[in-house]
Amino acid sequence: MKSVHHVAISVTSVAAFFLLWQVAGQRHWIDPLLLPPLSDIAETTVELLHDGYRQVPLWQHVAVSLVRALSAFITAVAVGVPLGLLMGLSEPVAAILNPFVQFLRPLPKIALIPLAVVWLGIGESSKFFLIFIATFLSVVVGATAAVARVGRTRIRVAQTLGASRRQIFWRVVLPDTLPELFTAVRLSIGVGWTSLIAAEMVAATSGLGWMVINASAYLRTDIVMLGILLLGIIGYLLDLLLVGLQKWLVPWAGRDV
Repeated sequence: MKSVHHVAISVTSVAAFFLLWQVAGQRHWIDPLLLPPLSDIAETTVELLHDGYRQVPLWQHVAVSLVRALSAFITAVAVGVPLGLLMGLSEPVAAILNPFVQFLRPLPKIALIPLAVVWLGIGESSKFFLIFIATFLSVVVGATAAVARVGRTRIRVAQTLGASRRQIFWRVVLPDTLPELFTAVRLSIGVGWTSLIAAEMVAATSGLGWMVINASAYLRTDIVMLGILLLGIIGYLLDLLLVGLQKWLVPWAGRDV
């Protein structure tokens, strides 16, 4: 019942926001060039679904961005989680790698665009690299921190009972870190998704990020807002997917076990 009430409040607040947006645009409380009403954005959506943007169908812009982002996300998680766990379990490994991770993580990824172009060219490799590095570094830091919060008492009890290192990892460390790992992955994918626009600045001719940047140059605020809405909706759906996956794979998350 509490969940239904929460959803109802959320839906109402979003509907009220969009209604205010529409009224503000229609009555010119805000210049439509700065914030076009939702009705104009809806018309633009129909237009792009029919004609595309710059000879590229709208669905293709969405698909291109999703493929770019998801391929980088999956690779970053597959590499970053084991590395982060290793850094959390091994002080020598953490001492070697942590300075590089902490140096690179706060760097604005847009600053890496010139290097990405020089190293990897202007093709898909440079775009993959920019999204990958943004996600990978956050995943590594999150996984390392998750291991640091493992209950040491449980590890000592397992050692007392004669558990091997392998058994301690699979039976104690991993189950204890999985909830934190999912949180780290959710945050990291959010960071990676925001870096999509930076990645699509590298000689792209399609993708939602490119569409937003290109439309802004022609003062097509309606297309810019449509791209932003699509980016936000897709990012939200990706997060919901991860939340559902966490509830399925880690049902003990949030419980005292």
